[in-house]
Amino acid sequence: MADDARRRTVFFVSDGTGITAETLGHSVLARFAGLKLQQVRVPFVTDDAAMREVVARIDAAAVADGVRPVVFATLVNPALTALVAKANALVLDVFSPFIAPLETELQRFAGSDIGGFHAMGDADTYARRIEAINFSLAHDDGQSSTGLSEADVILVGVSRCGKTPTSLYLAMQYGVKAANYPLIPEDFERDALPEALPAFRSKLFGLTILPERLAQVRHERRPNSRYASLDNCRREVQDAERLMQRESIRWLSTTTKSIEEIAATIMTEVKLDRRGF
Repeated sequence: MADDARRRTVFFVSDGTGITAETLGHSVLARFAGLKLQQVRVPFVTDDAAMREVVARIDAAAVADGVRPVVFATLVNPALTALVAKANALVLDVFSPFIAPLETELQRFAGSDIGGFHAMGDADTYARRIEAINFSLAHDDGQSSTGLSEADVILVGVSRCGKTPTSLYLAMQYGVKAANYPLIPEDFERDALPEALPAFRSKLFGLTILPERLAQVRHERRPNSRYASLDNCRREVQDAERLMQRESIRWLSTTTKSIEEIAATIMTEVKLDRRGF
């Protein structure tokens, strides 16, 4: 098959947030190496007029790129699905392969309420997610040791290894109360965990990162500083991994993993059985 190196625009079109279309689209497109993609999420497309505007954008992208866009669509309204199918694009209706088999198996017709999946959540579930987000924000970067007994997991690792985004993702996606603590040179000099943590050893999970990648990340924050120097990054990572190994803390490297992979591994290792929202 010929390798077309032209840029190709990918649209994620939805009558809801578009997160489902985008997540599935990313998973599928990751199988195809070397693509030059311009990604566009178009959420909350709920009427004919809005969809016609979307179709116009898709057709314009086809002209600009010189190649058909790819469209991942999650739409419950068949009329809107029919409209987007007229675009000059490869349109993939994410829901259609599943609806008919499920209707047969479940012996009922699929509803057409927009956002029906999210409506399945109740007030308690929503409250738990908000509480988890607030907890993670309050316990970010070792800001507070108060209430750590409520944490589902406590992430530890050197500065800029991915603790904060992972904590917030766990809270927002799964309602997990995730605190995080940095391991800093003072801890390595004492050769001990931060004083607040040994009492919660069973909740600790470590993150590490290749020193070369850490130096890149830190240079973006503090260019040409000792904090960002490769030698310092190597020393901190080595000391942190040695400390985590000695303390029997489970850990993984974030260097080549997405935040979704990191979170999934933590959920499995810590045995947190939570569904996403």
